[in-house]
Amino acid sequence: MTDAEIKQDGNAENESAQSQGQEIPSDFEPLTATYERLRHSADAAELSEFARRPLPDRSEQAAFSRATALLEAVAGNAHTPLEDRVFLAETMPFPNILVKLSTDESVEVRKAVAGNSNDKNWLVGRLTKDESPEVRDVALRNKRTSWKMRLEGAQDPDMDSQTLDFLGSLGTEIEPNAPAVLASMVRRAVAVNPNTSDQMLEKLAQDASGEVKRAAEKRLSEK
Repeated sequence: MTDAEIKQDGNAENESAQSQGQEIPSDFEPLTATYERLRHSADAAELSEFARRPLPDRSEQAAFSRATALLEAVAGNAHTPLEDRVFLAETMPFPNILVKLSTDESVEVRKAVAGNSNDKNWLVGRLTKDESPEVRDVALRNKRTSWKMRLEGAQDPDMDSQTLDFLGSLGTEIEPNAPAVLASMVRRAVAVNPNTSDQMLEKLAQDASGEVKRAAEKRLSEK
């Protein structure tokens, strides 16, 4: 969240309270101040409390906006306990929070983001190229992952055989109602990937798609 957006939300918060005839308490901390304090806080207990605090109802627009903005600050703070960052990564539907967590130093946090079904397509796409094989594997299994991302994963010469087993089953054992052409393109890419297991190649050599079948048979003949 940019400084301008934080300031705008803070102004909206004040205007909402004033329009409802509410007095702003003298000890009220403006959104910008609270955001910066949480962003730099080393108080794990306070950060954890914010991470687990239930969100206001969406109908309470100002309070809801404030809470989600502050969760972004908490999510981006390395002092927030790992289990709380994982919790946010698994449960939050908000792109601003998930983007923060997608660059977390912890593989466990990035894996949780990669598996979040609320991810935006572009965000899960970024995680299919993560440095961690575990994160890439989870991201490629996310239903938000596009066929283009799946194809790129199947073509990746560094992709692990476990993920290739998953990609090689798309359109057959997994997501049998998937678009036939797109799924067969992914399976063919798996067939020519040097890391694909012999077991998967043998399965693909029986594929209903001629292109997939021929690619797998060729690979097996070269072994």
